[in-house]
Amino acid sequence: MSKCAPRFALAALAAFMTVNSAWADEVQVAVAANFTAPIQAIAKDFEKDTGHKLVAAYGATGQFYAQIKNGAPFEVFLAADDTTPAKLESEGDSVKGSRFTYAVGTLALWSAKEGYVDAKGEVLKQNQFKHLSIANPKAAPYGLAATQVLDKLKLTEATKAKIVEGQNITQAYQFVSTGNAELGFVALSQIYKDGKVSQGSAWIVPASLHEPIKQDALILNKGKDNPAAKALVDYLKGPKAAAVIKSYGYEI
Repeated sequence: MSKCAPRFALAALAAFMTVNSAWADEVQVAVAANFTAPIQAIAKDFEKDTGHKLVAAYGATGQFYAQIKNGAPFEVFLAADDTTPAKLESEGDSVKGSRFTYAVGTLALWSAKEGYVDAKGEVLKQNQFKHLSIANPKAAPYGLAATQVLDKLKLTEATKAKIVEGQNITQAYQFVSTGNAELGFVALSQIYKDGKVSQGSAWIVPASLHEPIKQDALILNKGKDNPAAKALVDYLKGPKAAAVIKSYGYEI
């Protein structure tokens, strides 16, 4: 064997490690709680297809806004509305031109009990339940949409004493799934998979009863020099991610 061979092998290995290190980066992402299941599915494909790793935190959009303003290390923000990202953009907290709508959400009235919620949501008007779970409307866009539905149906006063409020849409879902509330307003994505409601019973709320739940994403300033942040945003716009997003009941 040539004396140069070991030296060449070491040089090649060093070059590979340098390239691989530059290629495989990590991106810190703040994800609206309603998008938990889809982003977990997308993260696996994203890592496999790009080599980059997605590290996600889940919560209410309003809470993430406060954390971002206070210096949280998030590099990409997937919100549950379009107004919060627009606000961050106008305040100079994001990469200019990076904001886009990655999904349009659907609200559902759901019970963990089979047959409890009818296809037209009449169970809400009958008002025979003891507890109705919603997400905090001040922090979670799906909670705000729930209050708009109640207003539109003129049920705000009738249900006021029965409301159980979760900090975010995940907690609103948990109140129902554990039986602490007979029914609640949740994101369709939490109970929907491959074209059908996968658990309990639900009324898919018509979009005409609330403002559109446009969910925007953007690259925050902390991610402007991270290739993985740009790669994630590009990936979310691609057909593979779109197929996953649609499978959870979102529109694109």
